[in-house]
Amino acid sequence: MKLPLLVKVLVAIMLGVLLGHVMPDFGVRLMNTFCGLFDQLLKFFIPLIIVGLVTPAIADVGGRAGRMLLLTVVLAYAFTVLSGLFAYGFSTALFPSALPSTGAAMFGLQSSVANEYAPFFTIAVPPLMDVMTALVLSFSLGLGMAVLRGSVLKRGFDELSAIITMVIGRVIIPLLPPYIFGIFLNMAAVGQVASVLTAFVAIVAIIFVMTVVLLLLQYAVAGIVTRRNPLRLLRTMLPAYFTALGTSSSAATIPVTLRQTVQNGVAPSVAGFTVPLCATIHLSGSTLKITSCAVALMLMQGVAFDFAQMLGFVMMLGVTMVAAPGVPGGAIMAALGVLEGVLGFSSAQQTLMITLYIAMDSFGTACNVTGDGAIALIINRMAKNGGSR
Repeated sequence: MKLPLLVKVLVAIMLGVLLGHVMPDFGVRLMNTFCGLFDQLLKFFIPLIIVGLVTPAIADVGGRAGRMLLLTVVLAYAFTVLSGLFAYGFSTALFPSALPSTGAAMFGLQSSVANEYAPFFTIAVPPLMDVMTALVLSFSLGLGMAVLRGSVLKRGFDELSAIITMVIGRVIIPLLPPYIFGIFLNMAAVGQVASVLTAFVAIVAIIFVMTVVLLLLQYAVAGIVTRRNPLRLLRTMLPAYFTALGTSSSAATIPVTLRQTVQNGVAPSVAGFTVPLCATIHLSGSTLKITSCAVALMLMQGVAFDFAQMLGFVMMLGVTMVAAPGVPGGAIMAALGVLEGVLGFSSAQQTLMITLYIAMDSFGTACNVTGDGAIALIINRMAKNGGSR
């Protein structure tokens, strides 16, 4: 069915909740069998997603030269990391009182009740390498190709990236709705779905407020640098915000973002360079969502974490976001390896992260593209200052 991914996910959740109370044991076990097979497929592809997407992305960014490129990349990465730290601080302050603490048995991950709905069979598909090995390999190869400027190996990784993007778009993403249906079907069957849905609503509401506050902070910085009214600058970018809210696509919003950025007084040459580039490398909204959802799930399950661990997670996530493929849910797919490698998320936790992320996909995209305008304003000011010298 040609429906938006968000609609498919919402339908999957509703069907899982409704049918979980009436589905025979055979049906629940059948869906759990499918979920187990998909889980193995996902585990197998996560290292390949990292190597196939992160390696050429690092080679692309590192292989280009130019002062404006360097400034834009550094500023986009700084905005992305700071948005993740902002999300961490905001989440740890608000989520403990807003969300229920359900313990390790949440989501049927370790519940003894779930044993009666065990899958009929399982097939192990071991990944070619673990996540951290894939991350280190990607950084090493990407930086090496950027320094040596070789074309043969780069073309090979570009083709691998195209294959991985195709697998994500044609296999993994289409199978996510039935997988999510199976997860929520099992939750309803074991009687844990009510607390999960209540928590989901609270998480979505709080993260929406966080994206608005983040944009105000970003444009406050842009206003200080340009010595202009930040609220007026942000108001000019609202058409881009609402376009992204409707399309959930940074790429589709580029023409509107470009037009509004120029209306904010950014030189067309600067806007024409920074806006398309930031549509790829600047994902503050996505980082905010992923960090906040990760903190929420860990708090609800009583998983211990500290600032040092989350700082490493956010900094690694900022680099990984550069490699996010341009398909719905692409950012969270690229982040799965970091969630597993740094925070130790299981497949079931990753599935809930995907569900939450897709439910708020348009919020994050709107935050991403609107923040691109703030970066363009700062780069434009720096370019003027550089020219005056």
